[in-house]
Amino acid sequence: MSDKNGSDREPERKRPFIREKVAKPPRTKRQMAFRVFAYVVLAAIAGIAAGVSFAVAGPLAERYLVPTTAAPTAPTVTIPTDTETVPEPAASTGTAAQPEPVPPSETEEETAPSETTEQPTTETETEPETTEPIEDILQSAIEQYKYTVDDLDSMYTSLRGVVTAANDGIVTIHSVRQELDWFDNPIETAGLYAGAVIAATEQEMMILTPAAAIENADTLRVTFADGNEADCTVRQTDSLTGMAVVSVELGALDESTKARAAALPLGNSFLTKQGDVVIAVGAPAGAVHSSSYGSIANIVRNVQIPDGVTRLLYADVAADAASGTFLLNTTGELIGWVTDEYESVSGIAVVRAISDYKTMLEKMSNGIPLPYLGILPQEVSEAMKESGMPAGIYVSECSIDGPAYDAGIQSGDIIVRIGDTDLEKISEYQTQIAALNKGDTTTVVVQRKGADEYIELEYQVNVGAR
Repeated sequence: MSDKNGSDREPERKRPFIREKVAKPPRTKRQMAFRVFAYVVLAAIAGIAAGVSFAVAGPLAERYLVPTTAAPTAPTVTIPTDTETVPEPAASTGTAAQPEPVPPSETEEETAPSETTEQPTTETETEPETTEPIEDILQSAIEQYKYTVDDLDSMYTSLRGVVTAANDGIVTIHSVRQELDWFDNPIETAGLYAGAVIAATEQEMMILTPAAAIENADTLRVTFADGNEADCTVRQTDSLTGMAVVSVELGALDESTKARAAALPLGNSFLTKQGDVVIAVGAPAGAVHSSSYGSIANIVRNVQIPDGVTRLLYADVAADAASGTFLLNTTGELIGWVTDEYESVSGIAVVRAISDYKTMLEKMSNGIPLPYLGILPQEVSEAMKESGMPAGIYVSECSIDGPAYDAGIQSGDIIVRIGDTDLEKISEYQTQIAALNKGDTTTVVVQRKGADEYIELEYQVNVGAR
């Protein structure tokens, strides 16, 4: 090949790119030994770090990640409900006292001895005829007995013993509020209320007290009968009864206080009768640990309250509902607390009977809000059925802005079913309400009076809390 000038040139060839590789010098024995030592040290450090991390994270993982079966929750309070009748002892049925039948062969062998063993009947073995019934004899003896001042003093001594024992279960609730005066100076306002210990677990002690004790309180403290104090926390309140339950950690109390501050036994108020002697404790005279004696003047049954009925005991005792007054029977059992929501004559206290509220007290002691529909119920009587009303629970009144009212239920409706349970009695209605919880949605079926007949309507009610 020739170029423009006609001269010959050698053709161009592709030349490979020059590649170079830098080779590291071989490691010396000293360098290899150092590297091995470094690996060992790093492994040891990693092992120590892992051990420390496990030691720190182990308890936290066990606390927050282990299932609840491995870490049981705090014990719950259980308060059994009452019945209006007391079961009779087994012996009273007559079956337990009857001897077992004896086989005829054994009877004949036992009665086989000769007639010479029989003893003639004498006049001394015959039972004298009763000329006067034993009840009349006792009544006559009681009427003829002359009571003295010593008998009266003995009776009051017994009552004082009941009060002394009950006062160990009565505490003082200190309600402290931080406020400002007219000149913006901080002032502290303290109120004193009576509380009654009603239950205890292995960790806490539950105290029933007026709800006014915790309203707007910045600090709550409890003083026990022996003078020791402890902080308390609110478990639950009930706007319907105006009562609250507060709790005290047992770990904050010394052994002597825990042993002395025993819970008051909860009695069966269904068994309380007109004329029974009762004792008022708490703050009947306006001061905590005061007391008063009296008797039951009257009992009013089937008093309508939202979502149920109750009994009211009228007792001629001194009482201060605002400060907290509790009613005991002569055995020291708590049978109710004084309320000021009902009118009464002077000198007569109105008491909510405890047996109607034991389910409520159990829920409050466990911190569970009380379910609320807002219905004043009335059982449809036989006379009402004869007039054409269907069996069920008559809605006497439906509280405005209550859950039932918001769902569409009206006064005059007859509730025939809640959930899957048909209703005819107030007790059945109350059982269904007690089984509900705040936030539940339950189906309520009612019969409503139409132009010519009752029609069935179904509502979805969102359960509230009172």
